[in-house]
Amino acid sequence: MLGAMRDAFQRDWLLALLVGWALLLFGGLALGRPDRSTGRRMPRWTRLTSSLALAIAGWSWLAFARTAPTTLALTLLALGMTLGLLGDLSLAGPLPARAQSVLGGMLAFGLGHVAYSIGLLVLGGAVGARASAARWVAWAAWLLVALVGWSLVVARGRTLTPPRRLALPYALLLASTAGVATGLALQAPVFVPVALGAALFLASDLLLAAQLFNGLAASWVSDAVWLLYGPAQFLIIYGAGVASLSRLSG
Repeated sequence: MLGAMRDAFQRDWLLALLVGWALLLFGGLALGRPDRSTGRRMPRWTRLTSSLALAIAGWSWLAFARTAPTTLALTLLALGMTLGLLGDLSLAGPLPARAQSVLGGMLAFGLGHVAYSIGLLVLGGAVGARASAARWVAWAAWLLVALVGWSLVVARGRTLTPPRRLALPYALLLASTAGVATGLALQAPVFVPVALGAALFLASDLLLAAQLFNGLAASWVSDAVWLLYGPAQFLIIYGAGVASLSRLSG
């Protein structure tokens, strides 16, 4: 009886966080009024609070974990989401976007993706996904995607200033997460949502890079970045949480 009540509470709590996240993100888009200077519809507070909801969800998946290897993996994934929240505060917080805040945001997100990549590798081992050549191929393919994206969006026709140079290793870190997740998804369908989330994260970053480094100033860009980024983080956190409940081999 107590076990069933515990499981029901955990399920309802994670569902409530998911619903809250969706209402904040998509409700902010539907009900928000366009900003006069940027055209952005999503209010800052709904965007940042939606990230906070996912950070809480990440630590909640950890709190509900039951095995040691899974606990380590979920700790790293929750840390990655928390670093993502810090990145959001740097890039989308109440202070004006300056070079320091952009670099600080990139650092937070980059470290977050280090945590994501390691956490996914640990999680794959915990649920029984064995190392394979497909992982290396997927990782290399996503690194190539990031290199091409950086070349086209950030570097082409531009002077390579330090921030533009730093954007390359940052993009490669994001691509590494996508590569690790895709490699796992090739072995087990349960990781497909995580791989999709990692791909959406890289797409949102390339769109943001076009805004920051290439002068893309269309009014829809900021909202589009969050419509890619928010679901990306959701798919990584909740996808990994669901994967942690599986067992692929004996």
